[in-house]
Amino acid sequence: MNENILKDFSKYVSFNILGQIAYSCYTLADTFFVSADIGTNGLTALNLAFPVFCLISGAGLMIGIGSSTRFSILKSRKESNSANQVFTNALVLVLMFAAVFFFTGSFASHHLVKVLGADSQVFETTNLYLKTLMMFAPAFMLNHLLQCFVRNDGYPSLSMAAMMTGSFSNIILDYIFIFPLHMGIFGAAFATGLSPIISMLVLLPHFIKKKNSFHLATLNLAQMKKNTGKILANGIPPFLTEAASGIVMFLFNFIILRISGNVGVAAFSVITVISLVVISLYTGLSQGMQPLISQNHGVQKKETVHTLLNYSLITSILLSMIIYGIIFFRAPALVSVFNSEQDLVLSQYAISGLKLYFTACPFIGFNIVLSTYFISINHPRPAQIISILRSFFVLIPMAFVLSHFWGMTGVWLSYPATELLVFMFALAKRPKRIQSKTT
Repeated sequence: MNENILKDFSKYVSFNILGQIAYSCYTLADTFFVSADIGTNGLTALNLAFPVFCLISGAGLMIGIGSSTRFSILKSRKESNSANQVFTNALVLVLMFAAVFFFTGSFASHHLVKVLGADSQVFETTNLYLKTLMMFAPAFMLNHLLQCFVRNDGYPSLSMAAMMTGSFSNIILDYIFIFPLHMGIFGAAFATGLSPIISMLVLLPHFIKKKNSFHLATLNLAQMKKNTGKILANGIPPFLTEAASGIVMFLFNFIILRISGNVGVAAFSVITVISLVVISLYTGLSQGMQPLISQNHGVQKKETVHTLLNYSLITSILLSMIIYGIIFFRAPALVSVFNSEQDLVLSQYAISGLKLYFTACPFIGFNIVLSTYFISINHPRPAQIISILRSFFVLIPMAFVLSHFWGMTGVWLSYPATELLVFMFALAKRPKRIQSKTT
């Protein structure tokens, strides 16, 4: 029995980790090519604009994971009509949220760039990148939704293939648009915007061949109101996990600009892009375990649910050891990849920052896994608390207090200090046995 559980766990988690690593290449490719083409100012512009991309991605994951988790539970209980209503409601929510991002980018991006802290030196570059990304918000969010449903529909390998194809196409298009076509920062944003469209094309045969078990249903307004509440309740933790990256960027950019200016922000850009890759590993782990836990929770297999949780926590610990080992011993090499101008100040900030910032690794993994576990068993309240603590209530005061006393060292330490405190809360909330909660 345990062999079958481990086999399924390994399949889902490995596919999702690979897919998430590929997805993180969106930022990795932009950062590398923009650094090579524009240099420090380009890195600064990317880091100032990227919190908004995190919000777009977070909103897509909020609806995608929140709805597909409920879909998976209903599907396991053979409630196909209700499951189809959830998918339909989720699609409507995606269109509504995406419209807000699209029109804000079209008509008010310059106001947003001012709020993000861009000075005259990088204002136009930041505005062009941000406006272009926000125009593609519908594609980003719809891609997240479809990938979540395909994964929960029993096709994790297809979801992974779509992620990887979209991400690798972004790398190729980044190179073509920035260098041979000389499209600069617009080329980087345009390549990133086209990638989710390519990703969805990979998913298209799944629907053409009618392999999908989820379909559009006639909208029921009363049912939609009920579903929307449950979707958002389950979706808030993954939203905050993704949005936390954007909040960290915005907050740290604000603090770092006052301490060390644009060079400090550029150094933080290097840490940010590596952080997104690191977070993607834990996100892949948590998204891989989610369909399995939801399905087994739906049919009351409590022992299997807790076995899957234990597998996830052990995997998280192993990942953390590998990640921090690579970062600690290879920090100078990692920084040099994104420091095309060989800026010594940038290099000093970034190398010391990497070694301090990523001491958070074991706590990040534990917090994300526990948060997703609670969502998967339809018990979102502890997950919401964990996510809010990580994103706002602990992080914000920690960053201001530690940076006040220790400058840039305090900035780097505020993130692991936050994750450690939230880890202590999550550890206290970890259930030995949690009773099933009806949907």
